Amino acid sequence: MEPTSTPSTMSTDIRISPGFCLLVGWFATINGWQLLAAVLGAAAIHEAGHYAALRLLGTRILGLRIGLLGAVLETDSTALSYGGELAAVLAGPVANLLSAVVLTALGLEMAAGAHLVLGAFNLLPVRPLDGGRALYLAAAWLFGPAAGERAARWTGTATALGVVVCLEELMRQAEACGCCRRWRVFSWRHGGRFL
Repeated sequence: MEPTSTPSTMSTDIRISPGFCLLVGWFATINGWQLLAAVLGAAAIHEAGHYAALRLLGTRILGLRIGLLGAVLETDSTALSYGGELAAVLAGPVANLLSAVVLTALGLEMAAGAHLVLGAFNLLPVRPLDGGRALYLAAAWLFGPAAGERAARWTGTATALGVVVCLEELMRQAEACGCCRRWRVFSWRHGGRFL
């Protein structure tokens, strides 16, 4: 049994931005409630992975912020080592990837896909994603904070540029095969205009 705490240390502040609510409504309108449920379920499992790791490491959870760019657990992580914080950061994507394996075995492809995409996307070495934070922590643990900062900055920039180039190529190929004729497509090649 855990020691009791005063009410002020037991409460967790949960804040949801109005923009997130609008995004959820828009997503459900465009893609349907089933896909929304799969994505929100994957996001909940992702945050539960972080939460479980932090609690196992004895870290106090102060709050949860949910906004347009995702969810952030606010913690008192000053007592965590680089290794402990790295484990907590990677716990979210690992929870998604393990869930994707289980859901695939159960034949739940949509839910498995949502977990796989969320887990893999969060492992990209771009801050503020988990992969960018994990890269910083690993490099800082091995070589010091300055080296961690340089590694995260340069790798994140290169990865972000690579993603932009890949997306541009996908859009170019979709245009060439006529896949996007029904939709107005944003294209960097055309000066960022809607076509």
